[in-house]
Amino acid sequence: MYIPKHYAETDQEKLRQFIRDNGFGILFSHTGEEPMATHLPFVLDEKGGDRGVLLGHVARANPQWKRADNQRVLAVFLGPHAYVSPTWYREPDTVPTWNYTAVHVYGVLRVVEDVPKVKEIISRITEYYESFEPEPWRPDFTTDYARKMLKGIVPFEIDIEEIQGKWKLNQNHPPYRRRRVADTLKRLPGQNAREIAELIEKGLREG
Repeated sequence: MYIPKHYAETDQEKLRQFIRDNGFGILFSHTGEEPMATHLPFVLDEKGGDRGVLLGHVARANPQWKRADNQRVLAVFLGPHAYVSPTWYREPDTVPTWNYTAVHVYGVLRVVEDVPKVKEIISRITEYYESFEPEPWRPDFTTDYARKMLKGIVPFEIDIEEIQGKWKLNQNHPPYRRRRVADTLKRLPGQNAREIAELIEKGLREG
């Protein structure tokens, strides 16, 4: 990911929390004749490997897992984002831009076929996303239906090698312009605009 110095976010705990909060990402690989991408939920296992492990699964019918096994892959996580009009700066010599937050994770993907490990990964993913429910659903692997469903998916682990973060929030502009952008975003509809405004304001407070 191209990251100019003033947009770089290097706080590793902040980046890991970003993954926890924005777990629905995109898995990219390029091990065949063309690049491949799959949208899917991830769970971060911070105790696995040297830098942590990403857990996930794809449909067995999806050919990406066969080509990506034991290959270096990229998982992309996108946070809030918003268009910024040059009119908001109220000054000449400005152009449109897009503010956003994103995290890229690089690592080696390992397909998991061992049945106990398959059940463990599926259980951990389910438990994480069900933890917000008042009565969490839990998989029952003893049923014929569950066994059939398990045969249709392929879990994997990605041993994390590097995590990059980019917080593009008008840091290349003076504080007063950033304040004007934040104030305008707060008046717009949509959660993305409000969240970007909050991030700009937080950056201004932190200097």
